[in-house]
Parts: sequence; C-alpha cells; structure tokens
Amino acid sequence: MKEKLNNSYLINYLILLLGMFIPEVIFKVINKSSVLDMSTLRIFLGLNIICSIALFILNFARPLVRKIVVSIIVFITSVYTFLQLGFFNFLGVYISFQTSSQLGAVKDYIKDFICSFKPIFFIVLIPIVIIILLYVVFSKKMNNEPIKLKNNIIVSSIILVLSITLYTLTILVPGLQNKYQTISNKKLFLTASNPSLTTEQYGTLGFCFLDLKAMMFPVSLEENYVTNNNANESSVTTEYSREIDDTKWKEIIENEKNIKMNSLNNYFINRSITDKNEYTGLFEDKNLIVILMESVNDIFINPEYYPNFYKLVSEGWYWKNNYSPRNSCATMNNEFSGMTGLYSIYNTCTASKYKNNSYYESIFNLYNNKNYITFSAHDYTEAYYPRKKIHTNMGSGEYFGVQKLGIDYSNEYINWANDDDFMAEVLNIIDDKREKNEQFMTWLTTVSSHQPYSVNSIQGNKYYDLTENTKYPKDVRRYMSKLKILDDGLGVLLEGLESRGILDDTVIVLYGDHYPYGISTDNLNKVLDYDTSEYYNAERVPFVIYNSEQEAKVFSEYTSYINILPTLANLFNLDYDPRLYLGTDILSDDYKSLVVFADGSWKNENYYYDATKNKITNFTDKELSLEELKNINDGINTKISVSSDVIKNNYFKYLEDKLKSIEEDEEIVEESKDKESVKTTTKNKTNQ
Repeated sequence: MKEKLNNSYLINYLILLLGMFIPEVIFKVINKSSVLDMSTLRIFLGLNIICSIALFILNFARPLVRKIVVSIIVFITSVYTFLQLGFFNFLGVYISFQTSSQLGAVKDYIKDFICSFKPIFFIVLIPIVIIILLYVVFSKKMNNEPIKLKNNIIVSSIILVLSITLYTLTILVPGLQNKYQTISNKKLFLTASNPSLTTEQYGTLGFCFLDLKAMMFPVSLEENYVTNNNANESSVTTEYSREIDDTKWKEIIENEKNIKMNSLNNYFINRSITDKNEYTGLFEDKNLIVILMESVNDIFINPEYYPNFYKLVSEGWYWKNNYSPRNSCATMNNEFSGMTGLYSIYNTCTASKYKNNSYYESIFNLYNNKNYITFSAHDYTEAYYPRKKIHTNMGSGEYFGVQKLGIDYSNEYINWANDDDFMAEVLNIIDDKREKNEQFMTWLTTVSSHQPYSVNSIQGNKYYDLTENTKYPKDVRRYMSKLKILDDGLGVLLEGLESRGILDDTVIVLYGDHYPYGISTDNLNKVLDYDTSEYYNAERVPFVIYNSEQEAKVFSEYTSYINILPTLANLFNLDYDPRLYLGTDILSDDYKSLVVFADGSWKNENYYYDATKNKITNFTDKELSLEELKNINDGINTKISVSSDVIKNNYFKYLEDKLKSIEEDEEIVEESKDKESVKTTTKNKTNQ
C-alpha cells in the first residue's frame, strides 16, 4: 500500500491553527484594530510555528490523545484571550508574568472583575464550540491508522522553516513596519517592554511567550541616548537663568568605563536646564502636604456632595486637563512617578521590584536638604506594596502605616480604614514633629475610596443615601459614598491646620492615582459631562495646588503626575537640577502641553496619538506633519527608555556615590594642603 499523508494530521493542524487564529482576529476586531495589516500576517505565521511544533510532537501520540490535546490548546487560547480582554478593561493593562501581584487585585475584587466584562468579549470563546463541531463532522473521515511519520515530519519541518523565515522578515525588514511606530518590532520581540504594543503586533499568545521569555531571559539593549549637546550653551544670561556647576559630573563622564552608565550620564547632562520664572520661590519656606487620592476622578468635583474638596479646587490652582495614566500596579507606580519625576516601567510593579533603589533627587530628599521634617503615611497595611522600605529609600524621615497610625482598619478587602481618622492622626504626627516650629513636608496616600463598588461595604453604604434622588447606578453611588469619607478627611485636615495657625503657611497638593477601577465607562458617563470611553478620557483625574494666600487659577495645559515634582521644586525654590526629571515645571516657559500614556500614546489640546494603532486624531484644524509626529514620538520613546534604564541600573544611587566620592577626594586634598601649609608656617617660624 502506497504511503500517504495521514488525514488526521492535516485536520488536526487546521483545527489547531483556526482555533488559535480566530480568537486573535476577534481580539483585534473588539479592540478596533486593523485586521488587514502586517501584524495579522505576523500573528498568523507565529501560530503556524506553534502548530507545526505541536503537531510534530503529537505525531507520536494516539489519535484520541491528539484530539484531546488540540482541544485543550484551543480552549486555553480562547480563555486566555478572553481574560486578557477583561483584564485590560478592568485595570488598563494586560496580564503579565512580570506583574503577578495584579492577579491578586483581581482575586480580591472578583465580583467587580466579572461584572466589568462586556458581552462582546464572550465572542472570543466561539472557537471552542467550532472545534467540537469540526471534530464531530470529521471524526469518521480522520485516519485512525498508525501514523506514517516520514511524510508528517517532512511537512511539519517545511511549514516550520518557512514560517520562521517569513516571521523573522516581518520583524527585521524596515519596510514591513510602520515607520512612526514608537518601539521597533525587533525591540518588542527582545524585551516585550510595551505590553499593549507587543500584543497589537504579536497577538495575545505572542505577548504571552515574549513576556515569559523577557522574564526568564532578560535582554539589556545598549542605547545611545541623544540630546541637544548645546542645550545649555547660551550667550544670554538673565535674572531667570539657573546656573549649575557640572565640573564634578564631567569628571565622572571622563573616567567612566561603563557604557550604559555613561550613556545615561551624557543624556542627562546635555538636557536643557529649565530657567527660573515668575513663580520661582512663591512658596519658599512654607509647609507641604502632598495627598495621593485613591481612585479619585472628576466626580469628586461637586460642591453639593464634597464641599471640602470643592473649596480646594475652586480656591486653589486647578489643572482641568490632568491625567493619571493607568499602569501596572497603578497606585504605587503613579505614586513612585510623583515622588521621582520618572516614568515607571510599564509591565512591572516598579517601586516594589526595585524597592532597594534610592533616589537622591526624590521629593523627600530635596526637602531634607533644606532641613524640612519629612514623613509619609498611608492608612493601610503592606499587603500590596512595601511602602515602608520604598519610602525610606526615597528619603522619607519616617513612614506610618495603618498599624503605626493606630487607627481602625479591616483585613477584609471590601472594608477600609476611614480617611477622616487618617487625617486626624496625621495632625497629631505634625504636632509631635514640630516641636520647634520647623517646616514639614509629608506625603499622604488615602484608601477609603478604593474598590470594590459592586458589593456592600461599610464605606460604600455609609453615605449611600446621599445620592438617593439620582438615577446613578449602584456601583457609582457606593463609590460616591466612599468619596464622601475622603472629603470628610480633607475637612478634618483643613480645620486642623487652621486651628493650629499654620493653614496659611501650608501648601496642599492633591491628585488622583487612577480612575475608579471596576466601574464601567458607561456608568461613569452617567455622572461626568465627557465621554470616558475615548481618547483615554477615563484617566482624567483632578490635580490641585492649594494655599489659602494665593489667588485661584484654572490651567488648561495637559499634564500628569510626571510634572509634579519639578513644579514644586521651583515653587519652593529648592536646590535641584531640572535635568534629572523627565517631567517639566508646568509653570515654566519650557513646558509643552502634553500627557503621555503608558503605551506611548499621547494627547494635548490639538491631537491624540494612539501609539498602539499608529493613528493620529486632530481636535482642531491645525495639522501635524509626519516629521513633527516622528520627533514627538522619538522624544517620548527616549524618555521612557531612559527612565527604564535609570531604574533597572539604580542610576541615581550610582551618580550620588560618584559625586560624593569626588567631594571626599577634594576634601582629602584640601586637608592635605592645609596640613602642608601649617607645617611650612611652623618650619618658617622655627627657622626665624
């Protein structure tokens, strides 16, 4: 009997390929991504590589085993894609091996997570049904005789080699990539550094494998960061010029052998030094309280329900186009960015993973250097993030967790501590630390308005009746109840500062860490006056700087937490180097209205650029040239890459140590000169 290719092999191959490819196509359609482009071909070729390897192995298995394994693979693929859709919809990031703690967040709020799924997501499970039907239809036609390995192995090998060759070409050939893509497909393949873009270009399964590869075998790419080498060479010096002596830094660069560190050195030293401006020193020697508000968005700006926060917004400086872009481990990462002026690493719980890093340019250290009393506090435990370690390494003089604060809290994730109790204890700490009326700086992170909102809770029910005359959904009403507790806490703080006679001498800065996860954009739209489902509008949150002695102002510039630290450093006239921050003083002439999102997308009053889809949307008649777009994208990508390298290499610890070493050497030389001078003087006197 003539040997022929086994029918079972071909049918299993096609079923497996379709079973994995269809969910990828549905995923693209749901995400409104282009299906007829190079990324779809790349995904298809990648799945052929997987199929050829899987079926080569299954050649040695019994027919029933092959059917079962193929069915399991398709089932896992469909469910995984389904979960990725839900995870991104719920938290704004994709499931990653490098952010496993986010799975804990889903587990703790499982009902909110399940309720967040959109009905359309279930379409991605259709291939599971198709597989069952195909096996029923073809079961009788499938050859169950012993496998003829030779031909099957030849076919598998041909498909594998051809697929790998074409797949590689789609990655390496420049003409097969969008030239305005913020990160090259080669870099994405090596690092999976941008989950959204990696998923778009390589599919959900592709991201899964590349993410796992990046975690197990991390690749450090040598980057040649380019800045304007003449950025600080100016013949014109004005009263606003900020002079910085780079002598020691240049000596470090001259002697440094580490290519990575010197690349960062050259990048930072050649950045523009932001000049002083009319706001410089406006708050000099005042106290500072920074409040990172848990899950606060613009719903909080309501004079009827939240009079204390409304007072701060309406009487302070308010940025109406401020955003807190979602990120992996958003609360801690966005807190980290506010404290350092750096971008966190997209697919990593940055502050936690690199908790041993130190940052001499952090907000705490800048105020420490000016002899402020510094401390930080959060009214919850270390269950999610090791803040005690992180804040201490940032320079916080002392960290107060919920136990150290001595306030009531619950280990149940549906119930939290009350922010009014929190603020009362913060005032007591201020009293204890200000024995000599010294200036103080503190960072406070609240918790009462944290999810879940889909279930009953003490905080969610406490002020639930506040909105009884509205038609708001239940989850929104529970959220608004929790916001009322935060507003009560702000009232306690304001009253306490005023009764102590230090309100006028205190600056209060407030921003939201992220929008309220677990509440759908449809439900948010029933309260807000803008559409949260487009252009990253869901991530718009309040940002306020308040001092009772300053005139109220509203700013329209687009901004985010990345700019907070350099802005405060200038307002308080601190001793700082603007080049060390990847944000910019918002009040300076150098500031360019722009907010950058985690995937490299960006937005301002004129444009919205979707980095995942390489698509620009104009909000006005003003056109953006392709060259201008490329320059903006290159600048953003460089900053994000630099920030990642800074964190991974603990760069600022390195720079601090190098600068101190030079200072110590100079002191030794000076001491030696002084001793020699004394000896010479003594000798001369003796001779006389």
